[in-house]
Amino acid sequence: MKIYDVENFPNPLRVRIALAEKNATDKVEFVAVDLLNGEHRSEAFLAKNPLAGVPVLELDDGTFIAECTAITQYIDTAFAGPSLTGVEAKERAVINMMQKRAESMVLDAIATYFHHATDGLGPKLETYQNVAWGEKQAEKAQQGLVYFNSVLANSTYVAGEQFSVADITLYAGLVFAGFAQIAIPTELTHLIAWQQKVAQRQSIAAINE
Repeated sequence: MKIYDVENFPNPLRVRIALAEKNATDKVEFVAVDLLNGEHRSEAFLAKNPLAGVPVLELDDGTFIAECTAITQYIDTAFAGPSLTGVEAKERAVINMMQKRAESMVLDAIATYFHHATDGLGPKLETYQNVAWGEKQAEKAQQGLVYFNSVLANSTYVAGEQFSVADITLYAGLVFAGFAQIAIPTELTHLIAWQQKVAQRQSIAAINE
């Protein structure tokens, strides 16, 4: 299998953490995409993912799978180890719900702010910007941080007592927040403690080395 990505970008980070959690990092070949020079918009890459996003998983039979949720679902099913997406019906539904909230309320909101209300990846790549929309999404992200702080006041992890893809997505969102210079308010003590705890997981600590 191959994974086309950009190391340290938020969505590729989600996939790399999932692989590390399943002890499967050595089972794939990482192929760097020169995103800053527009390789993701080339004809060759668009044949892999017409939405021009990274990461993309290429299976040995030539199938291409994009979208982090789909890729992490495949990884969780394909490799042994504790489930990241849940086993029982209720558990799977709750994880899926919280993963979606982490994505839309934090990670995607921060991404929209970054691409619209800052210099983003530079004028060659940021061909359309709506600053007001970007700033509105920054407000949404701040509301999302408050929401997850309240969740983590009563739960060890985002979707319950077990680490899951919902935690991976929220963690990647906070990494992106730091990069985009969106600070976590100091009063969100549960969220900050959770971030510190998750950063110490072997799968994440190894990536950060």
